[in-house]
Amino acid sequence: MKSLFKRWWLPGMALVLAGASLVFGSEWWVAHAAQGRCYDSVDSIPAAPVAVVLGAASRLSGGRPNLFFLPRMEAAAALFKAGRVKALIVSGDNSRQDYDEPTDMKHALMQLGVPVEKIVCDYAGFRTLDSVVRAREVFGQQKIIFVSQRFHNARAIYLARAFGIDAWGLDAGDVPVALSVKTFLREKLACVKAVLDVNVLHTRPKHLGEKVSVPLD
Repeated sequence: MKSLFKRWWLPGMALVLAGASLVFGSEWWVAHAAQGRCYDSVDSIPAAPVAVVLGAASRLSGGRPNLFFLPRMEAAAALFKAGRVKALIVSGDNSRQDYDEPTDMKHALMQLGVPVEKIVCDYAGFRTLDSVVRAREVFGQQKIIFVSQRFHNARAIYLARAFGIDAWGLDAGDVPVALSVKTFLREKLACVKAVLDVNVLHTRPKHLGEKVSVPLD
């Protein structure tokens, strides 16, 4: 047993260190791409034609409220009312009949005073990468403000810049780590996946489809 431990100790430690380097390196790469591009105030963020509100359901499995949802919708509504954007694209997952992030977001934004004709639903934003690339290739946008929590905005901006999109992020109110440990741990892996998608896998969205116009008048 002791000899087995000695045999695998160095390879095991090397594997752990490589994994840690990949995680922290990916987080640094994402944060560096977003440096100076995330804002927590609608008054200071540069104007853009549209904002992409990144996907979130109002409730989690079991019916519990999603603590990330309302702050995200409030930030998007404030951005629109301040005149910093002319329309909102709500981009999320609608892959099942019982799960519809874009419609949840649209209804919440309407309740917050955003005109329905200024909200466009992207029902194929299955991943952040899909939302980012579809904003350019389906909705025709080259200059975008993302609306989500800071960690999510940074990753969206990293992806956007990799795909030739000029992007900023409006940071919605965050959720204490203690109340969403799983989300923050998952985000570390999402950063790794984003870096691999761009630099190794050259991942494309699951669906593209016909062009969709966004009401900017």
